[in-house]
Amino acid sequence: MAIFPVFGKAPAGARLQRILQSPHYKDNHFENLVPTSVALEGVSMVKMFRDMSHRPADVKPSHPLPSVHTDLRALPKDRATIVWFGHSSYLLQINQTTILVDPVFSGHASPVSFMAKAFPGTNIYTAADMPAIDIMLLTHDHYDHLDYKTIKQLMPKTKHYCTSLGVGAHLESWGISPDKITELDWWESWSAGTENGKEAGGGKGSGDAGEIIFTATPARHFSGRAFKRGGTIWSSFVLKAGGYSLFLGGDSGYEQHFKAIGEQFGPFDLAVLECGQYGKNWPYIHMLPEQVVQAALDLRAAALMPVHWAKFTLSLHPWDEPIRRVTTAAVERGMPVATPMIGQPVVVRESYPDARWWEAIVK
Repeated sequence: MAIFPVFGKAPAGARLQRILQSPHYKDNHFENLVPTSVALEGVSMVKMFRDMSHRPADVKPSHPLPSVHTDLRALPKDRATIVWFGHSSYLLQINQTTILVDPVFSGHASPVSFMAKAFPGTNIYTAADMPAIDIMLLTHDHYDHLDYKTIKQLMPKTKHYCTSLGVGAHLESWGISPDKITELDWWESWSAGTENGKEAGGGKGSGDAGEIIFTATPARHFSGRAFKRGGTIWSSFVLKAGGYSLFLGGDSGYEQHFKAIGEQFGPFDLAVLECGQYGKNWPYIHMLPEQVVQAALDLRAAALMPVHWAKFTLSLHPWDEPIRRVTTAAVERGMPVATPMIGQPVVVRESYPDARWWEAIVK
């Protein structure tokens, strides 16, 4: 067993051979569709660490955040329901199937417990609260999306894992059987429950009559848990199931891939998009709130649900700035927005909570 299992394991063997055949893997790392640097040119790691160590007080809420206690085992089976747990973790009940996306229930978004701790009030849901999980979807291997402790706790409850190419090496090193892991490169699809599983190239798919089709699509981001970046790929996902069409965004900076995905797979009933943890020192790997609305429009989404905020401090902006800016931009652009409290159900096509609950937090 590894001395530090939280770091996971680099792909090897058959997993590495698949990676070497990927058109997105060049010069020993995965690449974005367009040239993308993690940090702005001229900004050193020393400056970034210095800025992060002198963050203003308003990067965290002054009081515990409100939440709703929902019985996750009693969600309706005949519609698509999403329950958000803060940041990028949420449960999706759709087409008689329970899908858990990027769960982080350890109370922190880092390899150590004393860094990137969850805001008070946001950690009310734990692994023990989760129902049986048919599919766990993992968009990429950063600590705020792939949490070692949570993965280990949920192993007995999880039937299958769908993730980005290379991430399966981490899961396998943590004790998950390879036959429970499906890895996808960009534009590859997997029909859950079919005999053949992955279908390279993936088409639109209807998701009708019991079908559940995941397609990995591009994102503009990066990966890595230790020192090497780009050893695994980072993805957004298109989900077609039960006649619904959802875009599950993962992490991404803004670029033209959103429009390409919208043209090929849209329109979408709902786009779940990152909104938060952006910064002037890293403008290419996370979207500004106004860009989030544009991405939803590019995707041809009927509604937007912003995530990647309200649980951890991973940037320098006020904790509630992302939701304030994205809702303002959405009103200006005519885009319906779901702004649930943690634990408050969102019913796709039917119920999009839009209360401005963050305004009640005392400044």
